[in-house]
Amino acid sequence: MPNIVLYTLVSLDGATEDPHRYFPETGDGNGAPVFDDELARLEKEMIDRQGAVLLGRRTYDEWSRYWPTSDEQPFADFINAVPKYVVTSTPLAGEWTNAQPTSGPLPDMVAQLKASADRDIGVHASITLAKSLLAADLVDELCLAVGRVLDPVGPRLFAGLPERRELELVEAAPTTSGSLWLRYRLGTART
Repeated sequence: MPNIVLYTLVSLDGATEDPHRYFPETGDGNGAPVFDDELARLEKEMIDRQGAVLLGRRTYDEWSRYWPTSDEQPFADFINAVPKYVVTSTPLAGEWTNAQPTSGPLPDMVAQLKASADRDIGVHASITLAKSLLAADLVDELCLAVGRVLDPVGPRLFAGLPERRELELVEAAPTTSGSLWLRYRLGTART
């Protein structure tokens, strides 16, 4: 069965608001964050395992204006082509290839998506959605690209979890720029 894979870019202390602050190589902050070669390779391996993504509405609204014209590879080709399920109760504005709205209780949505998928389902950015999925124990795998900074600004991915969680480390890779790739399995996720 496919996994729900939550992927986000964070500071060392868990800030999630502005990835350009965690990856200082990124110059002006107008495009996607710039990764060193190792992080770029690891991200590509992760997206190669995904056959669909689940996005929150705010992420959809931002990304649907940015990614269709972006040439930042390999993520641009991936996110523009992959089926995108947008959690929302209102019609989607604009058009973005393979994007469709979905609504209802999260456990039901996740069960439906997993039943119809043959590859992993990614949750990219979408911090409000990510926190809801974590709180409802619906995440199978957690991938974090951790920047080499402490940042007191912005929401925290793990703030408000209802209980302690123990994770199984699948992969940990430091990079030459001082960033870190972490991949965990959440042993108690439901299907």
